[in-house]
Amino acid sequence: MNPRSIQFRLVAWYTGLLTGIFVLLFTLLFLRLQIFLVNDLRETQLRRAHQVANTLLVRVGETGEPFVAGQVNEWYSPEINDRFVRITRAHGTLIYASRRPHDGSFDPAEVPVLSPVPTREVSREIKLSNGKTLLVAALPFKSPESSAVYIIEFGELLDPVQAMLRHLFLQLAEGLPLAVIIIAVGGYWLVRRALMPVAQITRAAESITQHNLSERLPVPHTGDELERLSISLNRMIARLDDAFQNSKRFVADASHELRTPMTILRGELEALTENKQLDAAVREQAGSMLEEVARLSKIVQQLFALSRLDAGEAQTEWARFDLAELAQTTAGQMNLLAEDKKIAIQCATSQPVFIEGDRARLKQVVVNLLDNAIKYTPPHGQIHLRVRSENERALLEVEDNGIGIPREALPHVFERFFRVDPARTGEAESAGLGLSIVKSICTAHGAEVEAVSVPQTGSCFRVKFSMPGK
Repeated sequence: MNPRSIQFRLVAWYTGLLTGIFVLLFTLLFLRLQIFLVNDLRETQLRRAHQVANTLLVRVGETGEPFVAGQVNEWYSPEINDRFVRITRAHGTLIYASRRPHDGSFDPAEVPVLSPVPTREVSREIKLSNGKTLLVAALPFKSPESSAVYIIEFGELLDPVQAMLRHLFLQLAEGLPLAVIIIAVGGYWLVRRALMPVAQITRAAESITQHNLSERLPVPHTGDELERLSISLNRMIARLDDAFQNSKRFVADASHELRTPMTILRGELEALTENKQLDAAVREQAGSMLEEVARLSKIVQQLFALSRLDAGEAQTEWARFDLAELAQTTAGQMNLLAEDKKIAIQCATSQPVFIEGDRARLKQVVVNLLDNAIKYTPPHGQIHLRVRSENERALLEVEDNGIGIPREALPHVFERFFRVDPARTGEAESAGLGLSIVKSICTAHGAEVEAVSVPQTGSCFRVKFSMPGK
């Protein structure tokens, strides 16, 4: 996936945002759970302290302090349950203190006595010498019989809480990469699904050319920017269609209207060149003008041919014929032009290759390709004309050993009025329409035309036709 594409950026933003939310929720959950567990442990210690106060110390005047100490030790067994319990009078007299637990996890002697005496419930976290933390809750209680004030302290290590939190942290940390992968895959699927209409619009837009501007892009009825974009693009295509139609009509009308005056002008100039009463210099100038008129007439004819091709004329007179026979006949007719430059045309068309199309127009393709090859092949060069079937397709090739086409000019050779630098090729008479006509005829026949060339080595023009029934 291209890291600069909108698809990648949307997936990245989606993954990053949800991962950030996940981490934030995990952090809040962890902190809240930590506070809850510590508070729950504190409330448990205070409940035990209240139980001792309301059950034992409330009758200490009757039962005595030793009885209270014995009952506390019997009820809570602090050494066995790894708890800290201590009951003292306000002035510091010790009533009961638990001993070191059996597992030796802490030393009760490290817990300092509260000073001053608290007036309400308090709790504290005591850091022990072994690195552990003891949570101690203290409750002051005034005996209603003796008016003596007692301090009841219950404590428990925070190790189980911390172990549970560490286990939870490790589980969430291990699950985070899997969650990120699931988020990324889900985001990729969602983005692809969301951008599917864009892909459909893109494919439809790529299929629209000057020959099918009447087609329109699909409009997703989503009521959002994508729908408005599709509608705007369709309106733009409609405007382009109108512009192309106006341009085609102008070229067709102009070329048609120019044919008659050009014919008249050519006849008048031919008459001037044959008039022996005129000065030789005048006849020479008329002859030069006649050459330019002939060149202009050829351009007008080519423009007229292009306008007729744009109007779909090449699709009206289709028939099945042998492309190999057409190529061989056309090559024979072009031999006279090639012989003037001492160029040999070698034709390899031994097997019949049948296609469907406008025979006259496809002959024009062969003529234009051969004329182009003759024009740019030096004297004593060779031109190879080949017709064969390949991969269930008809293939027409015209290859020469001429001057070739520069790499930067190769993508533009089929564009109208495009010419390679005349200073380089020595050709100034071409209007750059011959190969455009070839491209238009091939497009009308559903054929593909391509050019391969190596400068100073030669060029090869290849046309691929679909064979009947394929």
